[in-house]
Amino acid sequence: MTSSTSRTILRWIHLVFSIPIIGYVYSPFEEIPNYAAPTRYLFLPILVLTGLWMWKGHWVRRLLSKRSA
Repeated sequence: MTSSTSRTILRWIHLVFSIPIIGYVYSPFEEIPNYAAPTRYLFLPILVLTGLWMWKGHWVRRLLSKRSA
């Protein structure tokens, strides 16, 4: 897989998983307990991981390639 394809996939995952968080923030107060658990344990960690990978993924790949050599 090329790096541009990987970036595109990560970007779309990041965007799609941010939609429920926006809904969580702007939902009525009565609906918040229904969305709290999935937001905390599914959507937010995926957003953090994809965001960090898009930001510092090149550093992690370089670090791992030095170890394997």
